[in-house]
Amino acid sequence: MDAEIGQLEQKVATLIAHAREMGTANEVLRRDLEAAQARNRELLTRMHEAGTRLDMLMARIPEA
Repeated sequence: MDAEIGQLEQKVATLIAHAREMGTANEVLRRDLEAAQARNRELLTRMHEAGTRLDMLMARIPEA
């Protein structure tokens, strides 16, 4: 009986350690995702600005 309880304690301790590791990994992934989303928003803004500038330049070209 004591051996079974010892094994169960060991399994619970392992489960707790894995849960903590997963929590840490999840937090890192969450920060990485937020950074990637911010970069994506920045790039979308820059693309829109570039498109606007291109439209302005094209409007200045005389038609043939």
